[in-house]
Amino acid sequence: MQVADLSARLAARGHDVEVFTLTPGTARYRDVEVVDGIRVHRLGIQLPRNLLVNPLASIGLRKALRNFDVAHIHMGVVSPFGSDGGFVTQRMGMPATMTWHCVLDAAEPAVRTAGVVRRWAQAGMAMNAVSDVAARPLRRIVDGAPVTVLPNGIDVAAWRPTGGRPLLGDGVVQFVSAMRLEARKRPVQLVEAMARVRRAAPGSEVRLEILGEGSGRAKLERAIDRLGARDWVSLPGRVPRDVLKTRYAASDVYVSPAVLESFGIAALEARVAGLPVVGRVGSGISEFVTDDVNGFLAADDDELVARLTTLAIHPSVRSRMAAYNLATEPTQGWSHVVEVAEAEYARAISGRR
Repeated sequence: MQVADLSARLAARGHDVEVFTLTPGTARYRDVEVVDGIRVHRLGIQLPRNLLVNPLASIGLRKALRNFDVAHIHMGVVSPFGSDGGFVTQRMGMPATMTWHCVLDAAEPAVRTAGVVRRWAQAGMAMNAVSDVAARPLRRIVDGAPVTVLPNGIDVAAWRPTGGRPLLGDGVVQFVSAMRLEARKRPVQLVEAMARVRRAAPGSEVRLEILGEGSGRAKLERAIDRLGARDWVSLPGRVPRDVLKTRYAASDVYVSPAVLESFGIAALEARVAGLPVVGRVGSGISEFVTDDVNGFLAADDDELVARLTTLAIHPSVRSRMAAYNLATEPTQGWSHVVEVAEAEYARAISGRR
């Protein structure tokens, strides 16, 4: 979704943008389709369990990239196609920038030992990450090559609630989170924390809604049953943006329990929608949440429970934080993000020259 949004805004500024991916869409594999005015090249192949790997993709990629001025590679901890893009552009001598959307964490020693990323950066590839948290390990790896921050972007006007935030006043304190249901995002720990909040705030009707899907759903449902939480936890699954916006409007607090969160675009969307955001110290949430100003940043799960309990008990704290979020725009608006992206493209071209 971030690549789609960035592509559309670059195109609106007059750039000629095309996307290459292994992800299937409505088009067949190894085909081209136009998505919201952007040409999308599907270079994947049909594999068991929909694995996004194609050892031959780099052949077609190299031929296609001859027509472009710069490549923007989006990278994660395990990104075979992103790595292919790095190798192809370097062999071609093509200007390229690489955006890291992950916190390397335990993978940092392996990436450093391999030395490939360091060589790319020192050869002129413009390295950046979506937050300073994600950029720090990358800076250690590239040994002095510059690593900047190219944040995820958000359409502030689209996420602002119409008519301000409603005063729910129904006696229920609704907590919400949107995530992939994977162990890395810590959904089970979130439900366990909220169970402790309910015990610490017996005078408040605390409920939790977790939006999203993933391979950890069955484990999460077992945890909900173990805690006897079926009557106060709901799992609606993955929802489109317009529904997500309505769910935020019907909620009081957004919670991001992940420690290894490189940015947290869902949390930023909730912050723009006016929700106080509670996340972990050292995560990418700190890029747009200031502790005790527009949310809370907790050092561990015990502190997370304490901060969530404060918000469950004190509506005045929730109102103060919501008012700040509605009155103050984040720096991650698309106009700023696109300018930073363009600067990275210029840096990549200059580095290759």
